[in-house]
Amino acid sequence: MVFSFVLLAIIAFGGMALTYLVFEEESFMWRLSAGSIAGSAIFGLLAFVAASFVGLSAGTVIVALLVTMLPLLLLRRPDIKRRFDHDWARAKGKLEGGSTKKALRFAYYAFFFLVFWYFFGKAVYQMPDGLYTGGSQNLGDLPFHLGAIFSFTEGNNFPAQNPSWAGAKFSYPFIADFLAACFVKLGIDFKSIIFMQNLTWAFALLVILERFTTRLTNNRLAGRIAPALLFLSGGLGFIWFFKEMGESGKGIAEFIMNIPRDYTIGDQFRWGNPMLVLFITQRGLLFGMPLAILVLNFLWKVFSREDVDAAAETEKGVGKAWSMWVYKGVPVAPFLIGLLAGTFPLIHLHSLAMLFIVTAFLFALQPSKWKEWVAFGVGVSLVAVPQLLWSISGSATETSKFFGWHFGWDKKPDDNVIWFWIKNTGIVIPAIIAGAYLVWTKGTEEDIEKPQGKQAKKEAKAHPVRMVNPKLLLLFYLPFAFIFLLGNTVKLAPWQWDNIKVLIYWFVGSLPLIAVLLAFLWRRNTVLRGVAILCLVVLVLSGTLDVWRAASNQVKIRVFDTDAMRVAEQLKQKTPQNALFLNAPTYNPAVVLAGRQSLMRFNGHLGSYGIDYGPREADVRRIYEGSGMADSLLEKYNIDYVLISPEEKTKLKANEEFFKKFPVIAESGQYRVHQIKK
Repeated sequence: MVFSFVLLAIIAFGGMALTYLVFEEESFMWRLSAGSIAGSAIFGLLAFVAASFVGLSAGTVIVALLVTMLPLLLLRRPDIKRRFDHDWARAKGKLEGGSTKKALRFAYYAFFFLVFWYFFGKAVYQMPDGLYTGGSQNLGDLPFHLGAIFSFTEGNNFPAQNPSWAGAKFSYPFIADFLAACFVKLGIDFKSIIFMQNLTWAFALLVILERFTTRLTNNRLAGRIAPALLFLSGGLGFIWFFKEMGESGKGIAEFIMNIPRDYTIGDQFRWGNPMLVLFITQRGLLFGMPLAILVLNFLWKVFSREDVDAAAETEKGVGKAWSMWVYKGVPVAPFLIGLLAGTFPLIHLHSLAMLFIVTAFLFALQPSKWKEWVAFGVGVSLVAVPQLLWSISGSATETSKFFGWHFGWDKKPDDNVIWFWIKNTGIVIPAIIAGAYLVWTKGTEEDIEKPQGKQAKKEAKAHPVRMVNPKLLLLFYLPFAFIFLLGNTVKLAPWQWDNIKVLIYWFVGSLPLIAVLLAFLWRRNTVLRGVAILCLVVLVLSGTLDVWRAASNQVKIRVFDTDAMRVAEQLKQKTPQNALFLNAPTYNPAVVLAGRQSLMRFNGHLGSYGIDYGPREADVRRIYEGSGMADSLLEKYNIDYVLISPEEKTKLKANEEFFKKFPVIAESGQYRVHQIKK
């Protein structure tokens, strides 16, 4: 774990140096958090391109790491070196001495660090009888990600082919898993690197979201509230919790240590807590969201910046951090941020779609800044378009399945749409409306800390804090409101629940309005402070219960038993890397852990990716039945090995007599692998 931390730190410092090119006064912790995300994006893309040509090896990874560290040379520039030293000195100053404010600040970050530590520690762990997850929604997703990781490390999956659907391009955004594979190639245990990635990305998201909210609202308290709303959010499920606790006859301490189910996701609830249904299951979103908010932070800077001649401003020496804003009339900083945003196709495609919507709105609202918007778009296109073209060519995805009219997102046909959203999100929508009204009528409060000391006061005078224009803040919110309407009227994926991958950005864009409302109530009087506390409890109680249930190890789901793990180890030794396996169309065949390719795996995943799996699934069933077509179908699909395990026996009624004519090359317990081709 220490080695993985050191490598992640190297990547973070490389990315951190780049932040000095485009972001002005920011804290050392923010720059390090932003650097960990930007550095990971750059490292991941560089390493993947290199591995596609020469394969994935320790040497490939080390070279990519060295290239990712090159931005550290920027610290040799006197102006950047000065700012780095200044940021480091400020960071050390915040740790020196003792005060209530410093203690509270430390407690805030320590609390979330511990939440992430215990929660993501249950993403994947090993026990004597197999491999487990503590995420109630992670049963299907974990083996998918493990299959991607091991396809790179054990299967040498280059050029990348879909390990779950033979013969097709691996078009799913997989860089998060490829990054884990890079570290595994350096000898790090896969469980350790998954944990460390999740931990560092979640903490980076905390810091970046806090700063984004503070920048939009000019309110530090609102900035502190927003991450709590994201990580612990939930609807009205806590009402059912208290009802079931009363019916159980157990005391609150006993019941809370044995919570029977989740209260943000299930038959009655669809807007699950993001930690539970998104961040632990969809690793690409946990990586992509802080990167997306980092880009949104910059877009807000452009949008809210006074429309003045940037070149003239630079000549006057206004803000050294903006020295890269314009070079010979060309907006350089937007172009650089665009290059970073262009990495999204292989990280998280839905985040790129969100940025497209936001940028289109901002362009329409402020066409006078067309140079900045165009420069950003050109930067995105240069990096994103080649990735998109690569992903589309050879993909088995049918894009027509991703679009269609569908009202009310994932509500049942007889559900009232208003009650559906209130039940799932509680008072979120009323709080957004109230927050928008507050911003419109009263603006946002300036509560930035007053500078202490001569140097700090001098800097504050040179870089005065500007009050947020309420009109601009509400206009900036328009694309996020549009995303909510879009997600409730159009199906953006074959499985309509997957609209949440876009709808979550409506929620993120709404957080500043909700947080500034709670901060306003807190600072007024005792009565309104009580109202603020009550509102916060209603907003986070259900999510907190679900996060606690996972973090406290109340959920124990075995994903792979020890026999599957033993067979997988044998397959690594006895089968070629490019071998093609036949297994039941389930999420956790032992083939996953061997990093070998399957003819097909879980049809639930395949359907959600727009793949027409029906005909192939029927053929798989015919083969296992040992029908008259079985031999010809094995030849048709060029199958090398066939797995027979409890899944194939129970779900497909595998004809074991038929397969006795093929030699067994690996077995453990009820698992056997037959070699079809000699």
